[in-house]
Amino acid sequence: MSNSHPIKVGLVQQAITSNNKQTNWQASADQISVLAKQGCQLVVLQELHSTLYFCQQEDPQVFDLAEPIPGPATDYFAALAKELDIVLVASLFEKRATGLYHNTAVVFDRHEGMMGIYRKMHIPDDPGFYEKFYFTPGDLGYTPIQTSVGKLGVLVCWDQWYPEAARLMAMAGAEILIYPTAIGWDKTDSQAEQIRQHDAWQLVQRGHAVANSLPVIVANRTGFEASPVANEPGIEFWGQSFIAGPQGEILAQATKDKPENLMVEIDLQRTENVKRIWPFFRDRRIDSYQDLTKRWRD
Repeated sequence: MSNSHPIKVGLVQQAITSNNKQTNWQASADQISVLAKQGCQLVVLQELHSTLYFCQQEDPQVFDLAEPIPGPATDYFAALAKELDIVLVASLFEKRATGLYHNTAVVFDRHEGMMGIYRKMHIPDDPGFYEKFYFTPGDLGYTPIQTSVGKLGVLVCWDQWYPEAARLMAMAGAEILIYPTAIGWDKTDSQAEQIRQHDAWQLVQRGHAVANSLPVIVANRTGFEASPVANEPGIEFWGQSFIAGPQGEILAQATKDKPENLMVEIDLQRTENVKRIWPFFRDRRIDSYQDLTKRWRD
């Protein structure tokens, strides 16, 4: 699609209440259909939308929730993208092999089917977010996925804190940065701490938009999910999914505590114009950045 043509992009913010995949897929499909009927050409779903956020504990039985690619989920969402004639970004618990699992985003394009996948590179390991137990870090690098609406720089959740990931996607030609997300508060956090955490999360991603002159789409889940571990506080997912423009401006933002769809029109010609007036890539001093590949500078 020519960059001179605006595209309508949207996201689905969901609350998940069970591990019934068919029920959750149908709930997603219902809202995707609403967006498609409103003219949306690209729809993004939140991280691990097929099930509850299972990483609140380390339980080997949870690996039963994973599935191969291609598999039932990719069949379902490929058919939906074809039926609705849209580009769709979904998020799956991928079983690559027994004992080898990934947190994987999958991109479908209208009648073309699955166009590519991205495996989450940065894997957190914090109280309530024990992802290192379940997910092997991605091995596909930072490669945008070409679609009929442009090159999509798809990253996943914890990746969103790392400017290097966004930069490498932009350097490879991404036209939109996309972050399926599952992030929330520990119920024991103070209100002041909750505000600080949310603001940092949004600010860093708006910063990726600014630094790379690219629109950013962030689809987060919402609602409270109790911990399966006794006496643990559970997670209140903070919702507040948003879409920002190439100067970091907020184009749309969802509420914090209810399922909601967002849709905005993005003009990729505006991205071209911003890159011309703020030529960050021209002025990068790549001869001075060698130490970025080190863990630390002593």
